[in-house]
Amino acid sequence: MIEKDLSTLSEREVYKLFTGTIVPRPIAFVTSLSEKGVLNGAPFSYFSIVSTVPPLISLSIQRKNGVMKDTARNILCQKEFVVHGVDKTNLTAVNGSAASLPPEESEIEKTGLSIKKSRKISVPGVSEAKVRMECILYDHLEIKEDRKTTADLLLGKVVYAHLSEEIHDEGRIRMDAYDPVARLAGANYSTLGETIHLERPE
Repeated sequence: MIEKDLSTLSEREVYKLFTGTIVPRPIAFVTSLSEKGVLNGAPFSYFSIVSTVPPLISLSIQRKNGVMKDTARNILCQKEFVVHGVDKTNLTAVNGSAASLPPEESEIEKTGLSIKKSRKISVPGVSEAKVRMECILYDHLEIKEDRKTTADLLLGKVVYAHLSEEIHDEGRIRMDAYDPVARLAGANYSTLGETIHLERPE
């Protein structure tokens, strides 16, 4: 086995280790509103379920040289955001939204995605996603190393969900119709591929 002491690795080396081994990762395409009302859209793969009671998801947004990203700043200001599922039909547009733009420019406009009004929050979503979850900020934790904040861990409470009719089947999600895309390392993504069914022991 190749052994690595993470205390001896650079930030880039740890990033490559994590993104290459913690795979596949679900992608959250997040929309948020700036103080000036600009709709921001960005993808994040440091994303997961936290709990079902209350219905919480987690979103970790890394800072660059200690500077908070637009999405994190918007969420902390407005206390609301929308998380969208990413699939093969919207992957190209979502990937395009990852370009670095100034806060006054909207990634949604640049990628040609269609804005969709939310039911319970002021932040709109986009129509092209088969899954859309309206969230309110539940908690925020600054991740620190040597007193320097390196990331913002955001917990969002899902207050409303929108599901495409094609993927919804009597309370269950049809994976074949959803066809979600996951993040790998580098510029690589993955589809579900083979599905393995295995019952848990009693």
